[in-house]
Amino acid sequence: LQRMLSIAVEVDKSPNCSSCKIADVIFPFILNIPLRSQREAFLNTMESQLLRCKLLELLFQHSCDMPTTLPLSLAKILYFLNHSSVLLQYQDETPTWQRWDEMLQYLSLLLMSYQNVILAFPLADHLRSSLIDRMDLIIQKAKPKLQDSDDISHVDIQLKIEDFISRMQQVLGQPFPLQIMEKLSILQ
Repeated sequence: LQRMLSIAVEVDKSPNCSSCKIADVIFPFILNIPLRSQREAFLNTMESQLLRCKLLELLFQHSCDMPTTLPLSLAKILYFLNHSSVLLQYQDETPTWQRWDEMLQYLSLLLMSYQNVILAFPLADHLRSSLIDRMDLIIQKAKPKLQDSDDISHVDIQLKIEDFISRMQQVLGQPFPLQIMEKLSILQ
């Protein structure tokens, strides 16, 4: 399934457009996966980083108290940190801190996938371009094209992390489990 999804993204002239369409179709099924381990297995095994970004973006938009119109960027990922609630409806008795832990896990996965799509490679928007256009980008040795909302400072990050910690203290009302603190420091 993952290979077929990856090929479906790649064969289109606009991988960005096809990944949006595929994510829109898959998203309702993600919401109905009952176990965290199954959701994580599905998302972690995705071959298409671009499709993973789109699915996680939809997941966070779905969980935001106030959805944003920002394009996917580092600023939007920070926005999700402070405006997302527990991502999915749970039918079991999962403790609240584990739900927040899952949210932080997916936020880290979104950040890594986004970096793979845009920032980590020397080709500008290489995964958003068709295979034919990628060859031209390789020949031209194109530089990454960052968006204005990718320009965030360490102070921005620190403030958003502090806001999140404050929000978590209100929700949990207890010392944070070590797993949450580890995920926050990795995300930071």
